[in-house]
Amino acid sequence: MSTTASQNQRTAVVALVGNPNTGKSTLFNSLCGLQSRVGNFPGVTVEKKIGQMSWQGRRFDLVDLPGTYSLSPRTLDEMVSVDVLLGRKLEIGHPDAVLCIVDASNLERNLYLVSQILDMGVPAVVVLNMHDVSEARGITIDEDALAERLGVPVIKTQAHRRHGIDAVRQAVAEAVDSSRKPPVSRIFPEPFYAECEKLEQQLAGGGVGEVPEFLKHRLILDPCGCVEAEYAARCKNNLPEYLSQCRQRLAEAGCRVPAVEAQRRYAWAREVLDGVATRPGQRAVTFSDKLDRLLTHKIAGLLLFCVMMFVVFQAIYTWAGPFMDAIEMGQEWVSSLVSAGLSPGPLRSLVNDGVIAGVGGVIIFLPQIVFLFLFIAILEDCGYMARAAFLMDRLMTKVGLSGKSFVPLMSSFACAIPGVMATRVIENRRDRMVTILVAPLMSCSARLPVYLLLIAAFIPPISYAGGWITLPGIVLFAMSSLGALVAIPIAWTLKKTLFRGETPPFIMELPSYKWPSPRIVFHRVYDRAKAFIVRAGTLIFATTIVVWAAGYFPGDHSRQHQIEAQIEQLEAEQGDESEIAALQEERDQLSAQLIASSVLGRLGHAVEPAVKPLGWDWKIGVGAIASFPAREVIIATLGTIYSLGGDVDEEDQRLHASLKEASWPDGRPVYSIPVALSIMVFFALCAQCGATLMVIRREANSWWWAIFTFVYMTALAYVAAMATYQAGRLF
Repeated sequence: MSTTASQNQRTAVVALVGNPNTGKSTLFNSLCGLQSRVGNFPGVTVEKKIGQMSWQGRRFDLVDLPGTYSLSPRTLDEMVSVDVLLGRKLEIGHPDAVLCIVDASNLERNLYLVSQILDMGVPAVVVLNMHDVSEARGITIDEDALAERLGVPVIKTQAHRRHGIDAVRQAVAEAVDSSRKPPVSRIFPEPFYAECEKLEQQLAGGGVGEVPEFLKHRLILDPCGCVEAEYAARCKNNLPEYLSQCRQRLAEAGCRVPAVEAQRRYAWAREVLDGVATRPGQRAVTFSDKLDRLLTHKIAGLLLFCVMMFVVFQAIYTWAGPFMDAIEMGQEWVSSLVSAGLSPGPLRSLVNDGVIAGVGGVIIFLPQIVFLFLFIAILEDCGYMARAAFLMDRLMTKVGLSGKSFVPLMSSFACAIPGVMATRVIENRRDRMVTILVAPLMSCSARLPVYLLLIAAFIPPISYAGGWITLPGIVLFAMSSLGALVAIPIAWTLKKTLFRGETPPFIMELPSYKWPSPRIVFHRVYDRAKAFIVRAGTLIFATTIVVWAAGYFPGDHSRQHQIEAQIEQLEAEQGDESEIAALQEERDQLSAQLIASSVLGRLGHAVEPAVKPLGWDWKIGVGAIASFPAREVIIATLGTIYSLGGDVDEEDQRLHASLKEASWPDGRPVYSIPVALSIMVFFALCAQCGATLMVIRREANSWWWAIFTFVYMTALAYVAAMATYQAGRLF
């Protein structure tokens, strides 16, 4: 078999790399369509997005790497791109070619990254994307001359309009088949390359095997970077001290590190573009410039941004409601079919309360996630999202975050799950992780039923200012705001401890405005919805099953199922309503006894000594434990415990009355205003949402951060609830 035939049968690997806002992901989606899979690289938070492309009978795996301005890795997450391009990620393999996407209207800056790609010696194709924008600005580019100077193919595209896509496919196929590496250019001064040769001897003497030339460059150019940390641990002859001496020698030779890299690479870019790219002497004022005068204005821009965010979160909170109600109705309909087909017993309880409730617990969040990412995709593709981050950066930097953290945190007020997923727009790992860890503190909609139940039952309807202000309204506002206020010192503390380090400058390119592409928007929404269902849904479902089992076993449910069968028969025969009511009361009392003797109930009794300082009895403890899959489950749990059935809601007057009548063995009432406030504060700050924790585990790519979030939030909620109750008793 010939070599060419063998190559045609093998799936080639092509890496996509480029600066942020160059249309890299748009090009990826245009090349692959929906044929992509998303995951995380092991051990880091970097998303691994791999798509399949076909061209003339050949198959290619395209690896979409995170947008980056350079290949100078400071963190493990940033190191992933370097490792992939050098073939050091076993699950990817060595790329057969690199597709480098650049913004045709900002060629000089983009060529900085291109020069680093060329230094790696991998077959490459340079894509001049958004050349329509460059032409609108009066910039002309001779792509043939540029290709000759770079030594690699250069293709012009408009990815959002799918112009030039086939030319890119053809160029990629030719680059893979030819395996022609770009010419190696020595852009640094000779003393630098002399030091690289000495470094090779130092590494060999320290027991380190062959090191790629690019990594030798990074060892010298990136003080205290990821590459230095990796090889310092492997080299036995004090590599950090040697590198420090090496940089000192280079400084004495007029080659100061790290400044020399920017100086030399930009000088190289200017030389390459001389006579190849021309621009008008005076930059024309574009439509984007005129619009930015309004949208980035420090006052008008903020007001318009607030209106925009109101619409977005109104959609998440309200517009998703009918779809969520429809899903809930569908869940009830399926449950009724199961009830009609299965007689009362463990199997029906497992299917209805475990499987169907578990699937429903996953699907119910989908409308909110779709609406959130629909808006994010539209705002990103039209160019506004970069302006939003720019506007909010000044505020967010006061707590150690960047403007990109604002939208994920705000979206968490509707639901922390899409909020945590939305942190993928944050390139800096430290900022992204801190945002993920504080996002669950925002008061999501699932906490609202808990607030409404306890406020209606225990907060007196006192009014002020002629009825315009009420005490229940003040309490509801305070509880809804509490998490956001607490998140400020938590974020600051995390940035000063676990995620301390030099804060990188906030670099955000403001792309030109354009009409969003329906195809691109659909792809992004589809990817995020699919990622949630596939990656988080399985874990949420499993958690629901575990909680169901803990609440069902080990009690004897035979009498309960017998009563349920009698009720269903009487209802089918339209029997005596008083008899049905009596059976329902007996069933509810039996359910309360069974949950008290279940694993869940025993846990409640076990934790009662721990929750007594909060003013709680074991029943509230059971409600808190049972609400781990979702906070609002506590209402149905309390309804079951107080023999009212699990179908009560926060407005049920019977539940209000039962809570007011609940008492300790000595006759003292369990509930009071301090106890109600204690419960609300606990639920405002605790991590009582298994779905969110599962998404954190997926997004952070580690169980450690999900466990850390649960522990710190639960401890914070416990201390705050105890302080609230103890202080309330004094008044």
